[in-house]
Amino acid sequence: MILRDEVLKLLKELSKHKIISIIRGYDTEEVLKIVKVLIEAKIKFIEITLNSPNAIYTIKKVTQHYGKQIYVGAGTVQTIEDCHDAIEAGAKYIISPDTNIEVINYTKSQGCCSIPGALTPTEVSQAHFAGADVIKVFPASVFGHSYIKEIKAPLNEVDLLPTGGIQKSNVKSFIKAGAIGVGISSAIVKSNQNVNKDFLINIKMNAQELIEILEV
Repeated sequence: MILRDEVLKLLKELSKHKIISIIRGYDTEEVLKIVKVLIEAKIKFIEITLNSPNAIYTIKKVTQHYGKQIYVGAGTVQTIEDCHDAIEAGAKYIISPDTNIEVINYTKSQGCCSIPGALTPTEVSQAHFAGADVIKVFPASVFGHSYIKEIKAPLNEVDLLPTGGIQKSNVKSFIKAGAIGVGISSAIVKSNQNVNKDFLINIKMNAQELIEILEV
């Protein structure tokens, strides 16, 4: 079981490093190659989505290889069973596309960091009062960065993680609007690509550029 102090440390690190890099659709050996270059680029948070081949095994292997260097999380978690398997494999945080109270409750019962998805203020509030640590605002591109600022006005104690459509041109705007961090997929790691040398170089470059934007 993950201790509460570990969750607090994770949240502190997320607020510092800002970016969760989402890896979707790749099998274990491909993910290990991708994670290696992300670490070289100084990315600290990796999300492996469960709608990827052998995702639970991948989370286990990435945790074994790189668990001391990065925070490994599971994404697209929609059932208690998947949540259990992901935590057993080593996931330090559980991310969902929706507000599933049962998944939130189970995640917290295991002492793990809960990051459910929500869009409306009602969903954000429901997830927050169910015990979620951070709320993934998804899809963030629907309303843009100003939506984060508007939600934070009445719900100022809620940590928000906009995800979906985050890229170099808008990432800083979302952080300035009050987000604790951002979930980034194709702007760093595109899905369904050939994992060759050029692709890995491009991933590293994308990650470094995004980090640099947030450091300015």
